[in-house]
Amino acid sequence: MLLRVDLEWTWSGLPCDFPLARFIQILYNSMHKNEIDIITLGCSKNLVDAERLMRQLQAAGYTCVHDSDNPQGEIAVINTCGFIGDAKEESINTILQFAERKKHRKLRKLFVMGCLSERYMAELEAELPEVDKYYGKFSFMDLIADLGHAVDPTCADQRMLTTPDHYAYIKISEGCNRFCSYCAIPLITGRHTSRAIDDILAEVRWLVSKGVKEFQIIAQDLSAYGIDLYKEHKLPELVERMSEIEGVEWIRLHYAYPTDFPMDLLRVMREKKNVCKYLDIALQHSTDNMLRMMRRHITAEDQANLIRAIRREVPGICLRTTLMVGHPGETEDDFEALKDFVREMRFERMGCFAFSNEEGTYAAEHYEDNIPEDVKQRRVDELMSIQEQIAAEISEARVGKNLRVIIDREESDYYIGRTEWDSPEVDCEVLISKEKPLEIGAFYDLTIKGSENFDLYA
Repeated sequence: MLLRVDLEWTWSGLPCDFPLARFIQILYNSMHKNEIDIITLGCSKNLVDAERLMRQLQAAGYTCVHDSDNPQGEIAVINTCGFIGDAKEESINTILQFAERKKHRKLRKLFVMGCLSERYMAELEAELPEVDKYYGKFSFMDLIADLGHAVDPTCADQRMLTTPDHYAYIKISEGCNRFCSYCAIPLITGRHTSRAIDDILAEVRWLVSKGVKEFQIIAQDLSAYGIDLYKEHKLPELVERMSEIEGVEWIRLHYAYPTDFPMDLLRVMREKKNVCKYLDIALQHSTDNMLRMMRRHITAEDQANLIRAIRREVPGICLRTTLMVGHPGETEDDFEALKDFVREMRFERMGCFAFSNEEGTYAAEHYEDNIPEDVKQRRVDELMSIQEQIAAEISEARVGKNLRVIIDREESDYYIGRTEWDSPEVDCEVLISKEKPLEIGAFYDLTIKGSENFDLYA
């Protein structure tokens, strides 16, 4: 039985027998009116989209709260990921959680955007009608008009940063033309489309004016930047011009593709001190058999020669890569060769993933996913065991050296920082003893005193 107010007066026109629980809910909602919870799932490219949307919502008079542990806004926007099965499941579960909040009147409006709704909009609309509206990967700014406002052109290139004040992600292109056998990205994002150099540099300058010092350059395919817009590789020029902007302290490059790699980029990385000696380049495998079945458009020899050339041209570079095991057609001989490749190349940073059969991809339509899941997991574990030993040896070799470190945050026992070889959230960290106060976002030359697993102590 609901409790009822038994008073001789009314509040804001409510009858005296109005249910107390409902009254409290109305009061709660009024406290969080014009507050919007934004939940971002998936990669940093999704995060940039969310930050752009939040800046427009701010301009329209809303208060935006990102990835709150205790969402309380009257409106929620879920920015979904649809890359692989686990990511899709997480997105669906998150939508269901907020649909339940809406059912219990803790939420007035629920919107969904991003990769999952781009790919499966019709299915989502039919299966989850609790959502007020779905937006695709590129139509999410329509949400502003649907809330009764206009997009503000004066802040079109601005964002509400969700990262610490000293670093930000810069998305320089969208989409991919590679069509690797296992990958659903082209099905979601479409063909590769580069942003104009001047627009990117203007965004960097604005971020510098807000105190950003470190820039993570991201795209589905950095290597192809500029080809569609300028008919030639433009990544080297973009990075060089970016490095000349006053206030840019670190530039770090993510998600290059080995085929048609822009080799002049290596000169820029070698010559420009604020371009980190760091390159994230996904290789996926190492044998001709697997590179052909994965449709990677490169031979094993050419790929190995590229890695050697990068190390030769940029001494001291940190290479991050991702590898995939369990793809249809991978034999034990292929896997053993991949292990040898990892031992030989000694990647400073490496991730390994088991093949996931994604509908609509070339692999799903042309290959049988016949490698058992336990075999896939065994291969992941074996490869990561090799990499763990390599990473530990590389970290141990840094002990006793003086390294430049940026401070990300303060915890109870340590300050937490990173070197130029460490990207936020995915790489190693430096734990700094609290011998004296340090400033968050500042750079310090520190002596490395020890290492443990993937982290350093200074």
